Amino acid sequence: MHQTQRARPRHTGRRNAVAVLAAAAAALVGLHAPAAQATPSAATPSGGVSPLPPELEKVRAAEAAQLYGDPAQRPLAERKSALISLGDSEISGEGVGTYEPGTNGPDNWCHRSPDAAIHRTGIAADVTYNVSCSGASTANIRIGGSKQYADELVQSDSLAVKARNTRIKMVVLVAGANDDLQFGPVMTDCVTRFLLSQGPCEPKYAPGWQSRVDGLVPKVEQTVRDLRTVMRDAGYADGAYKLVVMGYPSPIGPDFRDNPDFPGKLACGGMGYDSDTVWGRNAAVPAFERGVREAAANTGATYLDNSRLFHGHEVCMESTWARGLYIDLSKPGLPDENSLRQSFHPNRAGHAAFASCLTQLYNSPAREASCADVNSSGKPALVPYAWDDVFKPLKNQASGACLDVDGAQSANGTRVLGWDCHDGRNQNWWFDAARGTVHTELTQDRCLDAKSVTAGTDVVLWNCHGGANQRFVREGSTIRPASANGLCLTLAGAQDPLRLRACDGSGQQRFSA
Repeated sequence: MHQTQRARPRHTGRRNAVAVLAAAAAALVGLHAPAAQATPSAATPSGGVSPLPPELEKVRAAEAAQLYGDPAQRPLAERKSALISLGDSEISGEGVGTYEPGTNGPDNWCHRSPDAAIHRTGIAADVTYNVSCSGASTANIRIGGSKQYADELVQSDSLAVKARNTRIKMVVLVAGANDDLQFGPVMTDCVTRFLLSQGPCEPKYAPGWQSRVDGLVPKVEQTVRDLRTVMRDAGYADGAYKLVVMGYPSPIGPDFRDNPDFPGKLACGGMGYDSDTVWGRNAAVPAFERGVREAAANTGATYLDNSRLFHGHEVCMESTWARGLYIDLSKPGLPDENSLRQSFHPNRAGHAAFASCLTQLYNSPAREASCADVNSSGKPALVPYAWDDVFKPLKNQASGACLDVDGAQSANGTRVLGWDCHDGRNQNWWFDAARGTVHTELTQDRCLDAKSVTAGTDVVLWNCHGGANQRFVREGSTIRPASANGLCLTLAGAQDPLRLRACDGSGQQRFSA
């Protein structure tokens, strides 16, 4: 693969601050260890509404009295409409900083936020419920699962109660990170290794990463099936509501130095080796996303691919949608796992992005869709397919070489040139016909860019903005600036840089996708 050498990691010189952060990061180990997998109960035969166990019926009656003034269970058509989210810290609101009473310790650390995505969509609903909990595994969601805290229900039980009191329009599930993947402890170890100068974590985790993903897929699948069973037992047909399995975005990436106001890793909380941020964005999160997509496809759920949603908005970027390493100093005593658990989670802006994507998905007929900020507008856009299906190599007809991002880097100004085809992420491209932009698979927020739309200009990578120098059209097998139809993208030789040249009909200007 055509790559440059990895840059040496840079360390801060503030030893006292590093020592405190190292101790704090070390305390995070084991933060999200899941409970043992529970065995689901047998499904109740269909036909009508199945009665709840007495303890859950008591909860249902109390909630009905709060909603309607009496405990009766109403016909579906007479109920208030509702949305509900289940899962782990990614959707609970962990990282936002404001939390519902009783979920911010000391005996319950679910960290459910009033600013979580489910409460902020544009979907018409009388009530919204967030029953997710930071640290949850599928064992805390499934039928017959285990409680995380004494005052919490198993999440499928919460769904069973609310499905009988309201008319559920959408169920959102975000789960899997705390099962075999153990994303929290892995992230913690990567940060700790950086702070203690122990070397990158990629060599430690990359060899077994796909096996971890393979292990979590059947657990997520069974969780989805259990939620279907809960809804059927509450009297819902499968088509009466939308069941969405949402994937996870990468909170980190390697392009933070393009931030003109980059304050340094210590200040913005981007603690990690540069090579680990590359592995996380380019390999770890995409593998996880493919696993979640498989689970959704195998269970008939609607799938939302958010793997690229935070591209351009990662930790330490100009407008970040995720929180970096964060220590809550309001907690007494030395930093522990609970004072650090908000680290590397979506912030309030990140949940606004989730809410926008969920709204667009709810209003779409697509069974699979992806969401990203395609032109750095700050507004996520939904596309009706999964990202894995749209990125393709662009092979030059004359040389047989593929368009290649030099060194698999994605910083602004990186050269684009020809290279032997190998189907790496730095050789796959997406032509967004609706906007006329050409995106690299490395990151959603980097596009082909001609600094000036004139003959002889090199075409490089640059932050996507949708300007005239980034807008192209496909004419046959040629790619031309939308504002200068007489110019074509040209690859003069197998390893030459990509340039604009006057269109001449030659194979140097023809690309097959």
